[in-house]
Amino acid sequence: MTTTSPTKTAAPDLDPAPPAAPAGPGRGRFKLGAGGQLKGGPFTYVALAVVGLGSIFPLYWTLVAASHDQQRVLDSPPPLLPGGRLMSNLEAAWEQANLGKAIVNSVIVAGSITVATLFFCTLAGYAFAKMRFRGRGALMTAVIATLTIPPQLSVVPLFMIMSDIGWGGELESVIFPTLVGAFGVFFMRQYLLEALPYELIEAAKVDGAHNLRIVWSVVLPAARPAMMVLGMLTFVQAWNDFFWPFLALNQQNPTIQVALGQLSASYTPDQSIVMAGALISTLPLLLVFVVFGKQIVGGIMTGAVKG
Repeated sequence: MTTTSPTKTAAPDLDPAPPAAPAGPGRGRFKLGAGGQLKGGPFTYVALAVVGLGSIFPLYWTLVAASHDQQRVLDSPPPLLPGGRLMSNLEAAWEQANLGKAIVNSVIVAGSITVATLFFCTLAGYAFAKMRFRGRGALMTAVIATLTIPPQLSVVPLFMIMSDIGWGGELESVIFPTLVGAFGVFFMRQYLLEALPYELIEAAKVDGAHNLRIVWSVVLPAARPAMMVLGMLTFVQAWNDFFWPFLALNQQNPTIQVALGQLSASYTPDQSIVMAGALISTLPLLLVFVVFGKQIVGGIMTGAVKG
């Protein structure tokens, strides 16, 4: 009886194969850095520098114009370095346009619109994305169709409604017509379609959670990245809105954009003071970006990865 010795099999190679180099004419345009991330070449950095400088230049020019007098701003060539009249121009703009009250009103208006938009649009987006009810497709189509209607068409009837209610010249006339928007509903619906699996909702129902508990414990945590992006877009839009607040409010109760419009409405406005007012109106937005910038970028990147 002959015995055969068992043959030794080679252990499988568990090390992943190195990534293949990209083929084609753009092979040398990007390189893999640490962690497998792409590294741009010199052209990439030059393009980013040009775009960055082009984005910062309007804000820098506002600072330069706000720090000179009227005559120096209108000189040819214009100044390229800040001057020494910044504080005096800021004080003049603050007093002439009543910017203190205007900023408070804008914070109230933009903050209220942002909070209401996040609340209502998240609930509506969840309903359209994950709940089954009759007429869901028709209602979603009607919501999207409202985006095609120019807002100028609703100005006259909206102004009449606000006057009949007694909100003429009040902040409520600016806040309530924009508590929820079709874009926010569509945005949250599209995000929750991919970010919120049905299994989480079914598991919450099995555990005995009612609808409000599901929204609070399941929907809101899943929707937080998209809510940060939508909240930033809504706040910036409400802060910079001029057309409807200019019609609905008065000089005694303005928002920041209405106050700036009054500042430049004289026959010969002082451009340096106007620029100083514009600089003041920009600072709260920059503060919001500094405080919430990390969360906003994280929300955008999370949405991009899920997409």
